[in-house]
Amino acid sequence: MAAHLSDSPRRALLRRLFTAAMILGLVLVFGATGYHQMGAGRWSWGDCFYMTVITLSTVGYGETLPGFETVYFARAWTVGLILLGSGTLVYFVSTFTALIVEGDLGGALRRNRMRKRVEGMKDHVIVCGVGTTGIHVVAELIATETPFVAIDTDLHRLERMQEEYGEKRMHWVVGDATDDEVLRDAGIETCRGVVSALHDDKDNLFVTVTARALNPRTRIVAKAIEPSAVEKMRRAGADCVVSTNYIGGMRLVSEMIRPQVTQFLDQMLRDRAQNLRIEEVTVPADSPLVGLQLRESAIRKESDVLVIAVREADGEIVHNPPPSIVISQGMTLIVLARTKDVIRLREGVTSGSIGRA
Repeated sequence: MAAHLSDSPRRALLRRLFTAAMILGLVLVFGATGYHQMGAGRWSWGDCFYMTVITLSTVGYGETLPGFETVYFARAWTVGLILLGSGTLVYFVSTFTALIVEGDLGGALRRNRMRKRVEGMKDHVIVCGVGTTGIHVVAELIATETPFVAIDTDLHRLERMQEEYGEKRMHWVVGDATDDEVLRDAGIETCRGVVSALHDDKDNLFVTVTARALNPRTRIVAKAIEPSAVEKMRRAGADCVVSTNYIGGMRLVSEMIRPQVTQFLDQMLRDRAQNLRIEEVTVPADSPLVGLQLRESAIRKESDVLVIAVREADGEIVHNPPPSIVISQGMTLIVLARTKDVIRLREGVTSGSIGRA
């Protein structure tokens, strides 16, 4: 899902500053030209410019041009400059001040608020790199309401994504994802998983090694560009390695031989109203669902999800499970449902509110 990123407030402020500077420059040229014409050459351009500046700034050192009082309309011209031009100078100064305050102080305050929010997160996903691949990872995590922290070296890119998705949904850390301290700042010790989507295989390999050393229990999914990097990343500790070239090739051939299926999946992912997804829910040991047949459970009634497959604790997968299948401890239910229904099912399975029908 492509994400459209709007211009940052800083760029808008720079445009305002450029506009104010252009207007101020025109007023200065206009004022100096007026004095020079009225003086009929008796005053230099430098003196005329200086007179215009002290007039607009209302400093008022006095009439610095020799014979000023004898020139007809010179003082009227000065009054007009004060009334009409001083506002231009005030606008320029206020815009320049806003650039400093909003760009530096405001940015520092936003980064401090973000740091505090990230420090309190746990059981989240860390996305390393939000470039051409990572941006789609972030979009899907937001669509499925999965908490995450994005890491990237480009602050402006992160801020643009925050404007697009909202400050409360977008959490980020600025820095190099291969750095131990940056991963710690993103909450590597308490995260549920790491997605390494950097541009270079070596960087993704380094992130995999570092993340595995800092959190041996977390799930690591790494991006691979060259086929030779896949096995290296697995040996380095990645739970899953996604080859972008392989995925791209599979998508191309799927569009050729099964176009209706791919269109169905595309529409399912892009339909924001329904927000349908194929998700997984693991049944804990203390769930009231344990020991019940699928037809005896209140899964469909309470959460409105469709169980399309189950994965037994020993790894065996049963597709299109029969109603008589018995739900067991550690079984993973693979369901087709809306995001809100999946959240309701996960909460119900854990809390015990979903049991016998």
